[in-house]
Amino acid sequence: MNKFLKMHQTAMRLDSFLPRLCSDIFSLGLRIFIAWQFLKSARTKLFDWQSTIELFRDEYQVPMLPPEVAAYVGTGGELIFGILLVIGLFSRWSALGLLLINIMAVVSYPVLWNLDCPAALNDHFYWGILLVSVVLFGEGRVSLDHFLQGRYKR
Repeated sequence: MNKFLKMHQTAMRLDSFLPRLCSDIFSLGLRIFIAWQFLKSARTKLFDWQSTIELFRDEYQVPMLPPEVAAYVGTGGELIFGILLVIGLFSRWSALGLLLINIMAVVSYPVLWNLDCPAALNDHFYWGILLVSVVLFGEGRVSLDHFLQGRYKR
């Protein structure tokens, strides 16, 4: 009976440990996946900056910002918030920043509302849900935020 109790105790320790570990790995994967979408976009814009400026001038209709300023703000936000989200520093704020960029992309690019291509709009919808989950539930323990919080408490 004693061996049975030891096996049970070991199983109970695993039951408390594994969900936390899986949650942290899932949070890291989620952050990397969603940040990668925005980092790819920023990389594409930086690769051909002249075309990016022309896109912001001709296609994107960002309200209240000149096209050049909108291009710099959008691309810079994708880069900075994307990198911060991957490393888990200011994660909730970074996710919120990317969420605002995502919303602005949907609002300012009327082609997304064309029902001939619903997949493009769906991508933005899914990215928004993933970003909201980071804002609401946090970055997980595999992040600089968690590491710094532990050091700061000491």
